[in-house]
Amino acid sequence: MSRNASRSRTETKGPAGQPAGLRDSRAEGKPKAPGKRRAPGPAGPSQRQLRVAEEVRHVLADLFTRVEFRDPTLVGIKITVTEVRISPDLRHATAFITRLGHSDVEAYLPALKRASPFLRSQLSHSVRLRGVPELHFQPDTALDYAMEIDALLRSPVVAKDLEPES
Repeated sequence: MSRNASRSRTETKGPAGQPAGLRDSRAEGKPKAPGKRRAPGPAGPSQRQLRVAEEVRHVLADLFTRVEFRDPTLVGIKITVTEVRISPDLRHATAFITRLGHSDVEAYLPALKRASPFLRSQLSHSVRLRGVPELHFQPDTALDYAMEIDALLRSPVVAKDLEPES
């Protein structure tokens, strides 16, 4: 008995002579570009982007709590890093910051921009990456928006519409 005859399962061949299910895109007439990666789709950031962004957020939050800055504008203020978003090539990181209980965080953005080389150097000591991302800062307005929506829901005009009718 031959080797192929002893198999209990028969293999079906596709149009290119390859086993069905193992065809690549060239067999269907679609040329594959060598070394070309797919652009990130609407699925969002990759797992690596999320992991690196979270690590950058932790390090920045730690730096803002423990480091004394030379810039007099940043001395004695408490900054909270709520989120970090990182570009797909890991070269740019946008940190969303807020001061809990205060809405004057935009006044500190120029000082943070001046301090970003120092923060970036401190980041390079803590995060193991080939290149440390360039830091950009933006105010986080999500908490303000949430408080505004909460105030609207608690207003008497909206509250009476939310009550069940008897």
